[in-house]
Amino acid sequence: MAGEISEGSVPAYYREVHEAIRCRTDERVQVEVFQRLLQRTDLSKVVLNQIAEHLDSSDGFLSKLSLYKALALIALAQQGKQPSPKLLENCILELPKPQLGEPRDLSTLRMQPAQDDVLTLSQTLDELLGKDTVQVELIPEKKGLFLKHVEYQVTSQRYKISVYRRYSDFDVFHEVLLQRFAYRVVPALPPKRMLKGVLTSLSEREFIEGRRRGLGRFLNLVARHPFFSEDELVKTFLTFSGSDVQSRLRDTCKKTGDEFMINRIATQAKEYLPADIQAQFSTSREMIRNIHNSFQRLRDRAEKMVERSKDNASDLLMFGKELSTLGSDASPLPSLASSQSTWGTLRQSLKSLSVEFAVLSDKAAQQGRREEDDVVEKLNLFLDLLQSYRDLCERHEKGVLHEHQKALHKYSVMKRQMMSATVQHKEQASVEQLESRIVQQENAIQTMELRNYFSLFCLHQETQLIFTYLPITSHILGSFVNSQVQGHREMGEVWSELQPKLGCLFSGNNGLKHSI
Repeated sequence: MAGEISEGSVPAYYREVHEAIRCRTDERVQVEVFQRLLQRTDLSKVVLNQIAEHLDSSDGFLSKLSLYKALALIALAQQGKQPSPKLLENCILELPKPQLGEPRDLSTLRMQPAQDDVLTLSQTLDELLGKDTVQVELIPEKKGLFLKHVEYQVTSQRYKISVYRRYSDFDVFHEVLLQRFAYRVVPALPPKRMLKGVLTSLSEREFIEGRRRGLGRFLNLVARHPFFSEDELVKTFLTFSGSDVQSRLRDTCKKTGDEFMINRIATQAKEYLPADIQAQFSTSREMIRNIHNSFQRLRDRAEKMVERSKDNASDLLMFGKELSTLGSDASPLPSLASSQSTWGTLRQSLKSLSVEFAVLSDKAAQQGRREEDDVVEKLNLFLDLLQSYRDLCERHEKGVLHEHQKALHKYSVMKRQMMSATVQHKEQASVEQLESRIVQQENAIQTMELRNYFSLFCLHQETQLIFTYLPITSHILGSFVNSQVQGHREMGEVWSELQPKLGCLFSGNNGLKHSI
């Protein structure tokens, strides 16, 4: 039906409305903008749905002729008639005028927060955290006497499936994610191996455990990302149980190309960006840099607390063992010892105290594990995200902007060559070849400009993602306080049980009533 409305048959008002609300880069009209236009008609929802049924907007846009058809249907509905293409055939030569106000006032529709639809992230932190929880467990694979490979069992709560992956699988996954989402925060992987020649207090077992934790953080950040989480690459990595996941990942990536190629608003990104995007970006980047530095210091302090808890566990155990050693000494007392000495009896009683100190040691070790799992790990998760944001900012500046500048420079050189060739009356073939190269370079520059705006668009969204994650601070503090309360309560209970035993041991004088 839309094809029956020709360009020459539409009233000037239709053209003016189209000019006011069309995309700035082509003649199409975004569905979101058109929907806001419909809201100005005061027609019922039923009627609006009837109009929408007769329009082709499957790709998120209306063509110019589809808009003209929509305006005619709106006019019929406002006259109290059925908005049907059949009825429209009767007035094809003189299309009715809809009541939408002055066309120049309609241009605000495309300036309105279309950002709310596509630029602004709407998810809360709890919604992001609820997308998935991925567990990464270690499965050592023995080759001879030594461990040659380490395999991981990856379990997604969302997909309710476990798959087995090696570090090289993670490596390829990270590689294709960066290819697909070059303009987004892609967390870094933990290193594959300890750097040779670098002095470190880490044992190989501790390094492998740290790497397992790092891989788990990487997967959880990716699986909870508002855009990655729905991508086929992520689903493939978390669910594909075939023999060659790496080939599957690479094939999946090749089929669709990068995000710029598949995102329907990529070429219109400029329209959605606020006018002061550069100033906003600079301010946010500086604020996030300061937040990153503060969280690094918090993590460092939390790690020291973990070490102190572990040292406390070790010291308590050794303290108990020394008491046991004292109590195990069966040497007879020398004759010069006073007959009133209770050391012999006391010495035998000390041995039993090592049990309580072993329990205290175990409680302190549990406290250290809670601090590491619940506090340090959450801090590291957020730090991984913050670091990936800094990496993204560098990619934007050193990648997209730098390539754009290089292309502009190359273009200016070609233009100078063209002017020189024209002045010097060079052969027609070489001039035409140069003209062809200039056209190609102009197209490349246009694509780079579009990519630059899309990169800024994504950067704006990823900046929002960082701020969406900031309330994780309350999760971290809650975990910290809870771990301390639980640890002190459990330790206090054991100390309280130990106190009356000391009373029996010292015949009522438990060493707490008198100072020495």
